[in-house]
Amino acid sequence: MDTDPGFNHANSPSQHPDTELFSTEEDSSLYFTYSGGCNELEVNDLHYEILINGKPNTPQLVKKSIAHVRQDDRLLPHLTVRETLVFVAKLRLPTHFTQAQREQRVDDVIAELRLRQCAHTRVGNDYVRGVSGGERRRVSIAVQLLWNPGILILDEPTSGLDSFTAHNLVITLSRLARGNRLVLLSVHQPRSDIFQLFDLVVLLSSGSAVYCGAARDMVAYFTALGYPCPRYCNPSDFYVDLISIDRRSLEQEAECLERATVLAGKFMEKVRDTEDHMWKPAAADTAPAQTESPQQLSTVKTEEVITISKQKNRLPGRLHQFTILIRRHMYNDYRDLVTILVHGFEALLMSLLVGCLYYGAGEERLSIQDTVALLYMIGALTPFAVVLDVIAKCHTERAMLFHELEDGMYSVSSYFFAKVLGELPEHCVFTLVYGLPIYWLAGLNEAPERFLLNFLLVWLMVYCSRAMALFVAAALPTLQTSAFMGNALFTVFYLTGGFVISLENMWLVASWFSHASFMRWGFEGMLQVQFRGNKYPITISNITISVDGIHVVEAMKMNQYPLYSCYLVLLAVCLCFMVLYYVSLKFIKQKSSQDW
Repeated sequence: MDTDPGFNHANSPSQHPDTELFSTEEDSSLYFTYSGGCNELEVNDLHYEILINGKPNTPQLVKKSIAHVRQDDRLLPHLTVRETLVFVAKLRLPTHFTQAQREQRVDDVIAELRLRQCAHTRVGNDYVRGVSGGERRRVSIAVQLLWNPGILILDEPTSGLDSFTAHNLVITLSRLARGNRLVLLSVHQPRSDIFQLFDLVVLLSSGSAVYCGAARDMVAYFTALGYPCPRYCNPSDFYVDLISIDRRSLEQEAECLERATVLAGKFMEKVRDTEDHMWKPAAADTAPAQTESPQQLSTVKTEEVITISKQKNRLPGRLHQFTILIRRHMYNDYRDLVTILVHGFEALLMSLLVGCLYYGAGEERLSIQDTVALLYMIGALTPFAVVLDVIAKCHTERAMLFHELEDGMYSVSSYFFAKVLGELPEHCVFTLVYGLPIYWLAGLNEAPERFLLNFLLVWLMVYCSRAMALFVAAALPTLQTSAFMGNALFTVFYLTGGFVISLENMWLVASWFSHASFMRWGFEGMLQVQFRGNKYPITISNITISVDGIHVVEAMKMNQYPLYSCYLVLLAVCLCFMVLYYVSLKFIKQKSSQDW
């Protein structure tokens, strides 16, 4: 259906009968000023300027004044309803708020949106059991209501709610509009008791305005045009059906389009000479204001609003944001026990399978060929799995990250450090679970210092793959493209690591990639750690001689740089990918796959 009853504004026009729709600077309202060509249907070189409370529109002013409740819910699934709101209160409320005031604001919003019964239930999502769809919708609205914005825009807030909850929600929004606030919402065919709460209504058909004016005058307007609303019929249902386009047949579509075009043309004729492009009854200018209570409420609240605005509304700094975000991140991640156990079991299983394979050699030390193959396998198995896991996780968080950054809830740098450091303990534990069993089962060098040096190399290699996955997930728009690029980069680094083909036999471009391959530097470091100082018997004809293992490394051209350089290069690769990840977060919109 090509119909949208548009944005319904909940500030009563009867309060200011002699002003425009968005006029005064004292209330938190939205004021549009247009300048350009003459007032004709054809407009050339149109220029317009949007003012918010008399100030030029800037991204910073929008983030401070306007809250947008989107149609889809983007929340962390493993936090409870109350925890979600508490973290938002810490991020969005000014620093002069005490902890008790923040808690009180959270309690008030929970009570206002009837969320008390599920306040300590996890939010959940399509895959995690939590609150119901309607309750999750109210949590999304509560997140925006929490910081008490001056302008509130809601995209179909009643979708997914039962009629009773939807009615109470619109009552809440109507009450918010009486408190010196502008409320805009789009709805599809609201029930009659919800429609009666609207102050202003815009009806749209195929992008053209068919009516814009007071909700109570809509029936009279269409009745004058020859379309009276039948008795006992919901006006919103009747007039939305009137302007809808029925595409079941070409004849019906043409008829509906013609009717909608005629209605849109008549409306433009009636408001052509008005400044606010709103239709008003002929006696509207002389009629006294009928709504007293909103005006009185606005007057009563004026002193309180002014008092609050004079305070220093400084939001938390980046360091404070970081501490809040890292706590929120760890709360959400470490409650996902299923995912943690699956990843831990995956790392342990790979370690045991490979370790048991080489454990079959018995007490005899592994041969040079087997040891080289084992070391390269250690550096390739878990990093590959980590790439896919990290990319998938980042894309599940991407839409929420985009919305919160757009709303100005926190800075990119705060999120970046919270993300990187918050996942560090998980990375350390999984790498230990993977690296410890395979090392001892395969009978590698038992010296403690050799194990620590080898484990540090494995840790850096796995972290390089994690950093690479973070960069790819942030730089590319969809999960499919990110997974493809992540696999492609890992394959390139795998093939140029010095095991599949020796470094001296690589052609020019491949050798360039090998210098950036964390697989190559981790493999070279592990070879030096394992073989240096170990004696290996080599039989030539009937002669057996003992050779230092470092000569094997030299024969593979993997001893060209000292051991410490392997660690430094791996650290540099990690740092480069982290910088690329930060730049991607900073300059690339982190939209979800559906938004591109």
